[in-house]
Amino acid sequence: MNTKYLDLLAQKYDSEEKVVTEIINLKAILNLPKGTEHFVSDLHGEYQAFQHVLRNGSGRVKEKIRDLFEGVLPEEELNEFATLVYYPEEKIKLIKNRFDNKEELNEWYTLTIDRMIKLVSYASSKYTRSKLRKALPAQFVYITEELLYKTEDITNKESYYKKIVQQIISLGQADKLIIGLAYATQKLVVDHLHVVGDIYDRGPEPDKIMETLIHYPSVDIQWGNHDVLWIGAFAGSKVCLANILRICARYNNLEIIEDVYGINLRPLLNLAEKYYEDNPAFRPKIQADENPSNPEELEQITKMHQAIAMIQFKLESSIIKRRPYFNMTDRLLLEKMDMENEELTIHGKTYPLENTCFRTVDKEHPNQLLEEEEQVIDKLLFSIQHSEKLARHMKFLMKKGSLYLKYNGNLLIHGCIPIDEEGNMETMTIENKEYAGRELLDIFEHYLRHSFAHPEETDDLATDMVWYLWTGEYSSLFGKREMTTFERYFIKDKATHKERKNPYFYLREKEDICRKILEEFDMNPDQGHIINGHTPVKEIEGENPIKANGKMVVIDGGFSKAYQRTTGIAGYTLLYNSYGMQLVAHKHFNSKEEVLRDGTDVLSVKRLVDKELERKKVLETNVGEELLQEIYILNSLMEYRYMN
Repeated sequence: MNTKYLDLLAQKYDSEEKVVTEIINLKAILNLPKGTEHFVSDLHGEYQAFQHVLRNGSGRVKEKIRDLFEGVLPEEELNEFATLVYYPEEKIKLIKNRFDNKEELNEWYTLTIDRMIKLVSYASSKYTRSKLRKALPAQFVYITEELLYKTEDITNKESYYKKIVQQIISLGQADKLIIGLAYATQKLVVDHLHVVGDIYDRGPEPDKIMETLIHYPSVDIQWGNHDVLWIGAFAGSKVCLANILRICARYNNLEIIEDVYGINLRPLLNLAEKYYEDNPAFRPKIQADENPSNPEELEQITKMHQAIAMIQFKLESSIIKRRPYFNMTDRLLLEKMDMENEELTIHGKTYPLENTCFRTVDKEHPNQLLEEEEQVIDKLLFSIQHSEKLARHMKFLMKKGSLYLKYNGNLLIHGCIPIDEEGNMETMTIENKEYAGRELLDIFEHYLRHSFAHPEETDDLATDMVWYLWTGEYSSLFGKREMTTFERYFIKDKATHKERKNPYFYLREKEDICRKILEEFDMNPDQGHIINGHTPVKEIEGENPIKANGKMVVIDGGFSKAYQRTTGIAGYTLLYNSYGMQLVAHKHFNSKEEVLRDGTDVLSVKRLVDKELERKKVLETNVGEELLQEIYILNSLMEYRYMN
């Protein structure tokens, strides 16, 4: 080992005893049961539903409570206690309103603190004391540890423990302690969170999801196609920026741009008011539970929607022309349309165009931006690249994110691995070099990271490649042959709207294909699984999210309200603990208030994906690999410093 590195390490471990103690500690941790992994996907800005799933650990909290108190507490009290753990601040307020006198409230405090201590103790049973201490409320660590380590069979300190609880209550600290223990439980039931893509777009509060993830103790993210759009916009891609603005306008969600991230949309509105009228194809989609906007505001959004869509189509054409190996010339639709007769010929068939809005399109140069359009998109790009809040969120996405992740024997990927009809890895040529399978995803990620590191470069290959990830035929995030956005706006015939999926999406039903993909990523096909998001599972039509004899698990079941009519559920999550994997289906989440009022949960059914023959230990995980490396380094330090 590098002796300079070991000399630096010796400053932390400055005695033989410290090194030995740490080696013993790390080797002991290797033999603990592996922590519980929690997988979520396709959150699409649905912060409230995500918060609920996070707080209940996809049912892990309720399981722990049942293990401890079933048969001791009636069902109603079990549910109420679970709700207290999920939403402690709000539930305490509701419960306190029931009591007429202080004595009854104090009795409830005493009983609840005792139950909370038992729950924390049970939830932390497979962790070290050090890890437990980090999860406990900081201001109550000493007190909580005293209460945690009391034993029922030794009564010498019984009055001591009672006095601690009495003092907590009399000093007005009971609420804070219960709240702290509730959050400690939430942290302890899940060891690590995986977000398998698509935090952004459609739903109203992706920023709050990002804030939650930034403060979450242990998390990774596999970028989704919508996340990459936002990364691309911040990295300098004008066409990615146009796309996110168009999507926000379409889903009546421009507040996220203007109010949350502070992007001034006035230049876009001025352009829209000048050139566009009301247009039914561009009116925003309003969800049934949304408060309708006033007619004037809806008309403004409709006009802005048209303005940014036309800018997008023009910018896309420029990329398609300068990157012929993207193989997208058939998407130069502005050039192909007959503007006089308002017709478009696609794949040899001519269709009439309706709801057109082509006032800014020059017949001779249809792909060219007007000077006004250029000024608008430049101003918007400047604004988005100077939003401090967006910068913080995008930097976190890059720090914690990747296109795919190999974790504890499983392959996590949002979209797909591009394959042909025979299941062979599809090849894409970039700058005269061919890429396929894992190499293709690696080069995509290389370009994405380069673009993010050089936001001043706006028309380079790296920035164009970020847009390709959103819409390209061989993109692992898109997974379709073409994106028919233009046709959906302007052609009535729905046959033109269909987007042909990559064969991956039907071949992933086959075990041999999934095994082949796992091998491509140097993973054990006998033990590994592919964890997938991106495509909503239509459970309402009988689709099974567990595919290929358990090798493939698709966990996008429809967090987004826009999908729930077709999925029939409100999302899947996956749990993977030392005993195996369980898939959890969720019912529609109405509101936190409903959970608090009725004590009901939104979990429906758990399905066993895979069961471990032997309980898996930390030694067999990614964390175990890291600990083994640390042990190796510490042993090297022992030999270098203390055994010569």
